[in-house]
Amino acid sequence: MATSIDLPEKMKALVLRSTHEPPSVETIPTPQPTVGSAIVRVLVANTISYMRDIYNGKRRYPFPTPLVTGTSFIGRVAAVGPDATKIKPGDLVVVDIMIRSRDEPTDAFLAGVIQGFTEGSAKLMRDVYRDWSYAEYCRAPLENLTLLNERRLTGAKQDGGLGYSLSQLAVSSAHMVPYGGLRDIGLQAGQTVVIAPATGAFGGAAVNVALAMGARVIAMGRSKDSLAFLKSKIPHPERVETVPITGDMMADCKELKKYGPIDAYFDIGPPEAHASTHIKSCIIALRHGARISIMGGYREDIAIPHSFIMHSNIRIYGKWMYERQDIYDLFKLVESGLLDLSVAEVTGEYPLEEWKAAWDDAAENARFGQIALIKP
Repeated sequence: MATSIDLPEKMKALVLRSTHEPPSVETIPTPQPTVGSAIVRVLVANTISYMRDIYNGKRRYPFPTPLVTGTSFIGRVAAVGPDATKIKPGDLVVVDIMIRSRDEPTDAFLAGVIQGFTEGSAKLMRDVYRDWSYAEYCRAPLENLTLLNERRLTGAKQDGGLGYSLSQLAVSSAHMVPYGGLRDIGLQAGQTVVIAPATGAFGGAAVNVALAMGARVIAMGRSKDSLAFLKSKIPHPERVETVPITGDMMADCKELKKYGPIDAYFDIGPPEAHASTHIKSCIIALRHGARISIMGGYREDIAIPHSFIMHSNIRIYGKWMYERQDIYDLFKLVESGLLDLSVAEVTGEYPLEEWKAAWDDAAENARFGQIALIKP
């Protein structure tokens, strides 16, 4: 038998029936726990800057419909399946959207967002975990729940806590992604990493994570004002250098080299930046034997300086999202006080019925630390 808090028969959810029409709040059956899953009461769900473009079809992400939309979220466990041995009702958890098949981990998808790139991942989203977190309750795989040390994270500072609100904890989802890439290339304390572009939500989070890992950061971006804003918000600004992307590849490379030797380059550019000069500038500025993490959202191929990469023994790593262990370890950085989530600037908190205002807010306020939240 599953262990649970009393679940209502029905719940509210934001349902998308087609990318040709807006979603609507509907009353649907509350999900029930199964073997390998838990039901989580959604407390605070994130938005991302391009949320509108996902669900209006502009980004052309494949996913089944009808779909209960959503992102990663902070929630409280309401029920667990019979095989749960640690997670229990009442636990505070972060639930991330990277779902992997248990018998073929390369079949992976982002719950509520995209069905992945294999037949197996499409089947898993379509038939098992189609509905997600823009709802009062969400059914998620047990392995997607990371148990949070509630006393440490949200407790009062005079009692040994860090004093975070649940809304501040929600900004952790933007940090999970770059942490996966930075861990993948083995970034170490004392090393120098160039992060580009660094002024958006994920790029800025990459700067914050790299600093927490003990690295020195060179942050690149097209706007000097945005770079100055990032440096004013980030902890340990003394370990951050900023270099504007001017479009002059060699001049930018020369500027980067002033802060060398550079051990690593982390790229998280948006789709429209696939032809940006910063990619080659950053690569050519690297030291011999450096590493590159490619996590950008490019839909087109990018040009790389083949000869330089070959003769400099540069290693290039691709990373989609993160591994399970990365989330656990990320929160250890938070609990230790090394990773500061107080940089979060909550631009708005919205009920399900105000989903459009939430998505507009997210699109208009997409700088580092800014986050619009949905509270079902």
